[in-house]
Amino acid sequence: MRFRTRPSIPVLATVALLAMPGNRANGQAASTTASLPEHLTTDTPKSTVGGTTFVAPADWNFSLRGIATILEPPEGDSHIALVDARAPSADSAVALAWIAYMPQHKWPLKVVTPEPDKEGWSDGQSYTYQTSPDEKRSVGALARRANDVWTVVIYDMSDATGEKRSAAVGTLYSRLVPKGYVRESFAGKKAGTLDAASMAKLSAFTENAMRELKVPGVAVGIIQNGKIVFADGFGVRELGKPDKPDANTLFMIASNTKALTTLMLAKLVDAKRFGWETPVTSLLPSFKLGDAATTRQVLVKHLICACTGLPRQDLEWLFEYKTSNAESALRSLGSMQPTSRFGEMFQYSNPMAAAAGYIGGHVALPTLELGAAYDRTMNTLVFQPLGMTSTTFDYSRALSGNHASPHAPDIEGRTAVVPMDINYSIIPMRPAGAGWSNVRDMLKYIALELSNGKLPDGTQYVSRENLLARRERQVGIGTDAVYGMGLMVDNKYGTPVVHHGGDMFGFHSDMMWLPEHNVGAVVLTNADPGWILRTDFRRKLLEVLFDGRDEADANVASEAKSYYAQLSAERKLLTVPADASESSNLAGHYHNDALGEIDVRRAAGRTTFDFGEWSSEVGSRKNPDGSISFITIDAGLEGFEFVVSKGPEKRLTIRDAQHEYVFSGS
Repeated sequence: MRFRTRPSIPVLATVALLAMPGNRANGQAASTTASLPEHLTTDTPKSTVGGTTFVAPADWNFSLRGIATILEPPEGDSHIALVDARAPSADSAVALAWIAYMPQHKWPLKVVTPEPDKEGWSDGQSYTYQTSPDEKRSVGALARRANDVWTVVIYDMSDATGEKRSAAVGTLYSRLVPKGYVRESFAGKKAGTLDAASMAKLSAFTENAMRELKVPGVAVGIIQNGKIVFADGFGVRELGKPDKPDANTLFMIASNTKALTTLMLAKLVDAKRFGWETPVTSLLPSFKLGDAATTRQVLVKHLICACTGLPRQDLEWLFEYKTSNAESALRSLGSMQPTSRFGEMFQYSNPMAAAAGYIGGHVALPTLELGAAYDRTMNTLVFQPLGMTSTTFDYSRALSGNHASPHAPDIEGRTAVVPMDINYSIIPMRPAGAGWSNVRDMLKYIALELSNGKLPDGTQYVSRENLLARRERQVGIGTDAVYGMGLMVDNKYGTPVVHHGGDMFGFHSDMMWLPEHNVGAVVLTNADPGWILRTDFRRKLLEVLFDGRDEADANVASEAKSYYAQLSAERKLLTVPADASESSNLAGHYHNDALGEIDVRRAAGRTTFDFGEWSSEVGSRKNPDGSISFITIDAGLEGFEFVVSKGPEKRLTIRDAQHEYVFSGS
């Protein structure tokens, strides 16, 4: 049976659901079990009515509602429901779960995509529902089978809470396993030697993943015991051109720049220019956040810890950057308000990370403009000593030589070159993510991390203490990982993996190393689905090193199908070119103080939104609540959604998870 908005439910499946063994209260069956909400003060192991185990996040409420296990975050506007069901299919199980959790729900189903078999689960299906943008809500379901029982997870969360509580949601999902399942662990195991056979497996994985995901080019570097095992590329630097990426090909490394920035800070701590515990306002008195109490608490180590309570606020630098610079990037922090308590939860902030680099550069070279001081300090304290001679923030230099071009699927799912315009947006925020580098340079950096701060000649470049301070826990990310200073440490499989990803438009990368085993790797890709490849490469490396279960290849195959199925589902909801009558109702010009200008252009039946720095054709969509959205559709730029306000005034609203920007028309 395929799931529909109003499914018919087989009687047999319904009876099986209500008869699931599990908790009992005063002799009553699980179907009538209910409990008052239990407020959890710590991450707490729990189980569903059917015995599926998980970790319920701290500060959330836990309760039973019949056969549904309900988790509620402190905001009270969201829920995650877990339901176990005996049913003939995933569709039937999901339909039953909705009856248990919210039988009156009316969100239309948008797409069903496959989930890979892993961690004791099989036959998984993910369900995404269409919400209206003004609901500010995301709704989905995940059904997976184990021991002839389906476990369904319903995600029903406001966007603001979902983003703020992403680490807590990760805690729940990452430890959700079938009853009796024991997770694979590599703790205590010795890593194998990466020989020719091992590299053949990693190369085959990379090439297969590229085909599945339609990624044109990938460069990979691997180091073990101080020696480069592999440093080369696959595919092409740019579609339609024959040149192959190699170990010298420059890619944008995006947020991997953050770790290089904190390495510069570690050098300054070694030089006693400041300490990790130094208040930031003592180094730059003009440093100011939108909240005075938070400003006073920020120490150097907090600048790039994702722990200050400031949420993502990226639209402002993505849309309005032609006149921005380092000074304006720092000033922008003065208008940013925290949405959680200091140190309470993981919330990623690129502007704060940018401040880390600029303040470090200012301390080193106080007479220079902030951007110039950062650039010069990075060159003298990081790039030159490590021999990273190709790494640069100079786009002209990067684009004039051996470099990869960015790619993304177009609206029809065909891979296309992405215009570079929007990637210039990160330059004013460059300590957070504007670096260009290649495999050879990144392996030099990883070698330094693995040697605890020593250069190849044995010189102690940076103290072990301050190098490792960057990996210390500042805030948790789920149950298995922590965020330090521009670095994550993941212990999911029993052996620490230090890593960080980087994402800009058409470029996705990852660097990783296993400090207990003296192995490291870097993966650089030139297309938007590359984030899937780089994530699963991390798993594949562990499989090869420790003879682990074969999961990575199946993960990529499943995730590729899901990725392109989601694109196809979005396309079916869009009118392209944009509906002419709806487009004719738009004003010719819009303004927002924070995001700048939009000029609406119409030519040859198509509508384009021109933001000044970059532009894109838009499609239109009628939402379930009757509202109209205009959505950017150019390759790599798709998905910026502007909702037409109801009423006589010409207004467009764009949102990220925790902010809303209204453009007024004229």
